[in-house]
Amino acid sequence: MMKRLAAIGSIVGLVIVASGSAAHAAPDGLTLVATKHSLLGTHTWYQQTYNGVPVLGGYYATHTDRAGATAVADGRIAIKGIPARSAAVAQGRAESSVTGRLAGTLLRSRAVIVPGDTAKLGWLVLTDTARGTVESVVDAASGTTLSEKSTVKEVDGSGQVFSPNPVVTLQNESLKDTTAASTFTAAYKTVTLTQLTSGVTTLRGSYASNQSSSGVTSSTRAYTYTRAQAGFEQVMGYYSITSAQEYIQSLGFTDVNNSAQKYKTTGYTDDNSYYDPSTDQITFGTGGVDDAEDAEIIWHEYGHAIQDAQVPGFGSSSQSGAIGEGFGDYWAYTMSSAVSTNTTVTPLVCIGDWDAVSYTSTTPHCLRRIDGTKVYPGDFENEVHADGEMWSRALYDISTSLGRATANTIILEAQFNFTPSTTFAAAANATVTAAQTLYGSTAATAVTAAFHARGFI
Repeated sequence: MMKRLAAIGSIVGLVIVASGSAAHAAPDGLTLVATKHSLLGTHTWYQQTYNGVPVLGGYYATHTDRAGATAVADGRIAIKGIPARSAAVAQGRAESSVTGRLAGTLLRSRAVIVPGDTAKLGWLVLTDTARGTVESVVDAASGTTLSEKSTVKEVDGSGQVFSPNPVVTLQNESLKDTTAASTFTAAYKTVTLTQLTSGVTTLRGSYASNQSSSGVTSSTRAYTYTRAQAGFEQVMGYYSITSAQEYIQSLGFTDVNNSAQKYKTTGYTDDNSYYDPSTDQITFGTGGVDDAEDAEIIWHEYGHAIQDAQVPGFGSSSQSGAIGEGFGDYWAYTMSSAVSTNTTVTPLVCIGDWDAVSYTSTTPHCLRRIDGTKVYPGDFENEVHADGEMWSRALYDISTSLGRATANTIILEAQFNFTPSTTFAAAANATVTAAQTLYGSTAATAVTAAFHARGFI
């Protein structure tokens, strides 16, 4: 059944006005939304309408100061064409299609005019989902989704972490998992937990989502724990993942794993961690030193999530698998370099020097180093972690030559052009091309030299 626009407009034309003022329609297709009073004047906001239906993004405002002078902010949008006056797709049908697809619950919906080259009549549907409210706009003529976005606002909290780990902070290679708790006091750091989802009390935000059993909650968003408490590793995961994504965003990338990365720090008792692309989740083991107590381990695993987000199914061959492990080690290095000092006790090229105390006897304790001298193909072992040391060394040399920001911009950009089963040579050449395109021949020469030294090109 077709629902007439007149009936729609009579419903959606109702607005709530701030401070209990009566709603009224202003001339020229404007409806009063709110009147606000500041220290210096009065501010009145209107919603643009077309035939009584709100126009998405259209507004008009007046700002009147104490002397009576008025400034106007005119955000009205030209309506091109003639939007349909009736909906071929009923409101209920639009609602059910959106809520079913998002596996959520309907909050409310209304008719809207969608501006564009040809304006359209649409349904704006707000859905409550597991990740907050989603705003969808459905074409009232065809039922297709015209736009969709999260309306969730982000808030900050606080937490206690190691940054990046106690071995580095205390410059103490003798630390063990069983070392007295008081020894670690000076290693803790209070940090701001950014991007937390408003309205929830868990460690869930724009870039990280805690999936641990008995996930910690805080009504004040203060998450302060010690390593003896399960909440500590959960905070470490949230903070380390979020800081990594924020750094990526600072380089200008808005679509490199730009989502809430799921992670879990409980339930897996092995001294190991892994990223599972089938569930898009990182799981941190609790054997030996809990892996999530070492931010360098977190950043390594996040490296796998980054590449999988850029190239679905990445790492399906021995060489691409090695590239994945090498990038993960390099990513741990580059993130750690921003919060650590390079010393002879804990050199930056030593990755995972806290986690590694449980399974290494020599110092410095390292999961792996990224300054090795292996060269392809003579040192190729067909084992991704060992072979990844060649790739991480090349990336390390690029960073040393070009600087952290330039190198990482090149490296991340190049990875968009990798294939799931890429070879060392193909990936190296893609990185050279990215360097040339972004920064010119000097950068490309430095990248070429780094890969040539490892035998890749």
